[in-house]
Amino acid sequence: MKNKEIKILLAAPRGFCAGVVRAIDIVEKALDKYGAPVYVRHEIVHNKHVVDDLKKKGAIFVEELSEIDDKSRPVVFSAHGVPKAVPAEAENKKIFYVDATCPLVTKVHREAERHHKNGYTIILIGHKDHPEVIGTMGQLPKEKIKLVETINDANNIKIVGPVAYVTQTTLSVDDTKDIIGELKKRYPNIKGPVKEDICYATTNRQDSVKQIAAECEMFFVIGSNNSSNSKRLVEVARKAGCKNSQLITFEKDFPIKEIVKCNKIGLTSGASAPEKLVQDFITEIKKHTNVSIQELSRTKENVTFKLPKML
Repeated sequence: MKNKEIKILLAAPRGFCAGVVRAIDIVEKALDKYGAPVYVRHEIVHNKHVVDDLKKKGAIFVEELSEIDDKSRPVVFSAHGVPKAVPAEAENKKIFYVDATCPLVTKVHREAERHHKNGYTIILIGHKDHPEVIGTMGQLPKEKIKLVETINDANNIKIVGPVAYVTQTTLSVDDTKDIIGELKKRYPNIKGPVKEDICYATTNRQDSVKQIAAECEMFFVIGSNNSSNSKRLVEVARKAGCKNSQLITFEKDFPIKEIVKCNKIGLTSGASAPEKLVQDFITEIKKHTNVSIQELSRTKENVTFKLPKML
């Protein structure tokens, strides 16, 4: 197939967002400052390659603080955020912790708390069992925050008294808009965030996919199975006109037979996927056919988040 050429439309921006960069930096700086091991509660970001790399440097990943053998070692909380019970447990056990929660997730936590103080019941739009959702729901008493995943949920939820909503930061912009529309019909006085909760990086990556998906015979999103923002990118590509869109995790066979039949494919990566994986994907295709690359940029990102003072 070497005489054939495949055109790759490369979406930009893609890959690491500022919250992911900050979270990885926090683990690396904690290892530099305190030495190994440093414990990390839950995967720091949802990407196996990132996690494996940090393990090699001396990070030990646990799901709960009770799994930590040496309570004198620091623990880092993941970028997804944690319920209030977790720092309380750490203080109780005298474990030193560094919170790597993305500042945009912290913003949602503060919003939920503010609405709660003002007497509102909170609706959280998000995906059940995602660590970010568990963290946000864990900021408030159980009966004061309700989860809505779908339009159907929005139609069936029953709340008496003032209502406000917040959202997970990594949702599909369009699906969320539909759910919010439904909630506003049911609760005309519902209070929303001053500034959209879905983060800038999620929105930008989805916009860049929408721009190119319809032109492509196949569309690939490099990311992990447990990465919400990566899975949403696949859905966005399908909705935008490329039915054959899929997540590439590098854990199963590379679909090269299908790829080499195409003339034009689209490519992006989720907010927790390293750029190296994008380049590995392109290198793999180049072994089988000629490739030309056109990078299509929707917007430039220049967001950075400060590290915690202790680092």
